[in-house]
Amino acid sequence: MTLAAVVLAAGKGTRMKSGQPKVLFPLGGQPMLGHVLDTLAACRVEKVVVVAGHGLQQVAAYVGERAQVVCQEQQLGTAHALLMAGSALEGFAGDILVLCGDTPLIRPGTLEQLVQEHRRQQAAATVLTAQLADPTGYGRVIREADGRVSRIVEQKDATADELAVKEINTGLYCLRSTGLFAALKEIRPQNAQGEYYLTDIIGLYVGRGERVAALSCADPAEVAGINDRWQLAQAERTYRLRRLEELAKSGVTVLDPEHTYIEVDVTVGPDTVLLPGTYLARGTRIGRGCTIGPNSYLRAAVLGDDVQVCYAVVEESYLGNSCTVGPFAYIRPGCRLADQVKVGDFVELKKATVGMGSKIPHLSYVGDATVGSGVNIGAGTITCNYDGKNKWPTVIEDGAFIGSNTNLVAPVTVGAGAVTGAGSTITKDVPAGALAVERAKQKIVPDWKKKGGQGGE
Repeated sequence: MTLAAVVLAAGKGTRMKSGQPKVLFPLGGQPMLGHVLDTLAACRVEKVVVVAGHGLQQVAAYVGERAQVVCQEQQLGTAHALLMAGSALEGFAGDILVLCGDTPLIRPGTLEQLVQEHRRQQAAATVLTAQLADPTGYGRVIREADGRVSRIVEQKDATADELAVKEINTGLYCLRSTGLFAALKEIRPQNAQGEYYLTDIIGLYVGRGERVAALSCADPAEVAGINDRWQLAQAERTYRLRRLEELAKSGVTVLDPEHTYIEVDVTVGPDTVLLPGTYLARGTRIGRGCTIGPNSYLRAAVLGDDVQVCYAVVEESYLGNSCTVGPFAYIRPGCRLADQVKVGDFVELKKATVGMGSKIPHLSYVGDATVGSGVNIGAGTITCNYDGKNKWPTVIEDGAFIGSNTNLVAPVTVGAGAVTGAGSTITKDVPAGALAVERAKQKIVPDWKKKGGQGGE
């Protein structure tokens, strides 16, 4: 039997106190809605419909081709929102998953269990429930004496006895498509909120004698809805620890999970050690046997094996095997380091290609540059790549030695095996094997102090 899904994502999310649609707030480096869509993709759902309202254009732009977006112009409740998806699912014959766009931690396996239970029971509707120690804010699942679900009551409409129930409605359902949208039209806003509640379809089906089933979610954290920024922070922590546990079980050492951060689309090889303060942003790929941290930030960085990054930032760059970076280094986007490159303290690289075994140990800026293999760049070296209008390249060929405090005024090439004297400003190409020295002649004034000299001349 085929399977479709409707994601309810029309709410404004007033408690987020933002003009941004709630479902676009990031969790683990991607919008909450993206996590829901990823989960549905893993479940091989045939068709996905996103019901949007507040921030419709922003939501539609984000969703793109991943789902069909329909509009709920007035947010009149969850039943009304699902009804808006009716035209997009016209002619669909199968089961429909209904999810909330602000429940990003749901796992594919849980949805698959929900569908299996729904089909096993041959139910018209199956609701995913959870047991909470503190169910405040959630609708309660009311059962008959024999355990059958009879209805769901929202907190604002519940009696004292109903409020004592710990089993809550998660807002996730599996519904038979046949007759669903006709039944939705029968729901009336007879509640404290004056809204069309999707929960009312449970009582409607029960009253007709149709089978209603329920599945309890083993991990309540999966179904935690996010309504404010503190709940978002708690969900971020849950997501982060879940991902770090996966890494640990794959052979990665996570020394301090509470102070290690990871986003979506990050891979880490076995025998790598993540030290406290490490932040791995999306797109990062780390090889085997690396040591990252403490206090390092990597974004869309690709690292080979046995790389060390300490107190450093690496963004959109490639680091070959056995490179060392830091402490306090900044590798900006567009860099490519071959194997065994050393980038030391207070070094900044930008759009730089560095050959095998080269060293930039400290206090240097190398930008828009191609550095060969076996090069040593002394402390305080700067590639002067910007003339106020354009960026210009610097080329340092294999085996060159750049003396401390050298200014390389681009465009300029230092040939293979060439040497620049410390303190030189190099404005012309240096031939291979040559020495280039450009500095003022040192002047000595004898007995300067005895003559009353102070400060500069």
